Amino acid sequence: MGDSQSRLRRALRSEGGKGLTIVSPPLVYTLLLLAAPLATIVLLSFWTQQFLTIDTNFTLANYEEALTDPLYRELMLRSLRISGLVTLATVVTAFPIAYFISFHVQSNRKSLWLFLITIPFWTSYLIRVFLWRVILAYDGPVNGTLLGLGVIDEPLGFILYNANAVVITLAHAFAPFAILPIFVSLERIDRSLLEAARDLGESHVMTFFRVTLPLAMPGVLAAALIVFIPTVGDYVTPRLVGGSGGTMIANMIYAQIFDLNNRPMGATLAVLAMGTVAVISIGLILLTRRWTGPKR
Repeated sequence: MGDSQSRLRRALRSEGGKGLTIVSPPLVYTLLLLAAPLATIVLLSFWTQQFLTIDTNFTLANYEEALTDPLYRELMLRSLRISGLVTLATVVTAFPIAYFISFHVQSNRKSLWLFLITIPFWTSYLIRVFLWRVILAYDGPVNGTLLGLGVIDEPLGFILYNANAVVITLAHAFAPFAILPIFVSLERIDRSLLEAARDLGESHVMTFFRVTLPLAMPGVLAAALIVFIPTVGDYVTPRLVGGSGGTMIANMIYAQIFDLNNRPMGATLAVLAMGTVAVISIGLILLTRRWTGPKR
């Protein structure tokens, strides 16, 4: 017994033991608050529920219904489509901003610019969504300005309570999350590589596409994943500005669990959404590595 305790003390005093001691609290925290709930959701998806009674017999009926019902399929495809458009719009608009700060702003002022980018985080996400609903409303500033200038004869109906409104609102909300990783990636680029490319006769445009953009792709990929993954499961924005045409899979998951009292089906839709997002994200990572990796 004494030898066992002595060996245990020596193991804890070693470098590996000290490292294990440091990571143990966050590891336990992660298992309790992330892994355990996720495992519960997966287990629940294989059960069925009738009113308040949950049948714990293993079944694939929920997955069969979720994969064959056209409503669930349409909501999932719409969620992926909206999230893809949000990701594209956010990354395309974030890259020029990050590029300008990295290459054209003086070093002593870059912190100020990054600070200004984080200002939207000072207000609640819910308040920002409500503000976009006011901006895009039929009698809001956008329609009011266009009507006053005579550009349109009647309010635009396609900018609110549909998928377009969801894309606009989410693209604004997640813009800082895309700017920051792209900026970090651009800052790590060795400027001498750009000078060498221009010395070899490359134009500024070709230098950007052949040197700057490939080297910045890790940041672009990180920005795309940071935006794409959470927006697929966004619930608040589609609920407030999406209307019937902007409803996403998260709204259906909420309806199944709380309105229809069918927790197993809600869990099934959540698992399918997570699996779909995981497959797309892994595919995106592999394609990016193949594009930016060494050419044989």
